Amino acid sequence: MILSSGTKKPKIHASAYVAPTATISGDVTVGAGSAILHGAIVVAEGAPLSIGADCVIMEHAVVKSSGGSALQFPMTIADRCIVGPHAFVVGATLGKGAFVGSGASVYNGVTIPGNGRVEPGEVRKPNGDFFEAIFNIEQSPDAGAKAAQAYAQFLRKTHAQDTVLDAHVGTAPSARRASSSRDDALTAPVEADSMVDAMMLEIQEMELRRKERGKRTPQ
Repeated sequence: MILSSGTKKPKIHASAYVAPTATISGDVTVGAGSAILHGAIVVAEGAPLSIGADCVIMEHAVVKSSGGSALQFPMTIADRCIVGPHAFVVGATLGKGAFVGSGASVYNGVTIPGNGRVEPGEVRKPNGDFFEAIFNIEQSPDAGAKAAQAYAQFLRKTHAQDTVLDAHVGTAPSARRASSSRDDALTAPVEADSMVDAMMLEIQEMELRRKERGKRTPQ
C-alpha cells in the first residue's frame, strides 16, 4: 500500500519492487533495483526517508524516519544494504553495503558504517538516556508515560490526512536496457533464453537443409 502523508508522496523508482502487502508512506524515496518485501513498513514521520539502489527491506521489517519540532532524525540507507526480517530501524544512517540482521533494532542517530553488520537480535541505541535522546523527554520515573502521550499526539496529527495512492507497478528488468553492469546482469537471464531459442531455430533449419540435400542426392 502506497500512501501520501499530507503533501508528501513516496518517490519509487520504476525498477524497484514493492510487494502488495508492504506499506510505504510519506516523504520516502526508493532507489533503482531495490526490493521492499511482504509486510515491510517504510514510513517517513517528520523527516525524509531515503533508500538507495539495490537494497532489500525484508519481510515485516520496519524502517522509519523520525522528527518533531525539536529533533529531526532522517532515515538514510545507502546503496546495496539489507535490512533483515522483523528488524526495526528508525532515524539511523546505514552506509553502503551495511547489513542489519533479523530482529535487530537500530535507533535514532545511530550510524552503521559502510559494510558494517548488526547481528540478528542486536540493539544499537544512542548514548545517554533513551527517552531524552529519542523523545526529547527529560529523565524521570514517568518518562515513558510522557513519551507515549507526546508521541501519540504527534502521530495523530502527522497521519490525520494520509491518503491511499495507486499501487506501485514496477518495471521488469527484461524491459529495461542500460549500459551499466548492474542492468546487464539483470537482463542476462532473458538474453540467455533468447540465445537458446535462436540456437534451437538454427539447429532445426540445419536439419531441414540436410533432409532436403538427402532428397536431391542420386540413388
